[in-house]
Amino acid sequence: MDKITIKEDFIPEINQLMDLYNNVEWYVYTDDKIKLKNAISNSLKVLTAWDNEKLVGLIRVVGDGYTIIYIQDILILKNYQGQGIGSHLLKLILERYKLIRQIVLMTDQTEKTINFYQKNGMVKASDYNCITFVK
Repeated sequence: MDKITIKEDFIPEINQLMDLYNNVEWYVYTDDKIKLKNAISNSLKVLTAWDNEKLVGLIRVVGDGYTIIYIQDILILKNYQGQGIGSHLLKLILERYKLIRQIVLMTDQTEKTINFYQKNGMVKASDYNCITFVK
């Protein structure tokens, strides 16, 4: 993690974004390059992780920044996972928005993702007697 640098609100080149999203097999995002670039550019906050000039991770937040934020994406290149980069990016976002009452994210229900988010202080919506709806 010590060789990784974090950039705030720096939007990577589209080819760098495509490489990152494809590497973690989030292909639904890479069907439309323009839509991906616009989605990243129009986010409330974007933090990127770099190993020299190589984009190795990204977290992005959408929302109003006052009452709610939604952690839309957090992804780390596969061969950089397990080094604390994702936890560091998440910690930076949670610290920046610590006064926000509602911090939400939705993710795959796998043991790996559940363990990651619980390890980083997140709890399931059901722990608050809440339910999530999607369409």
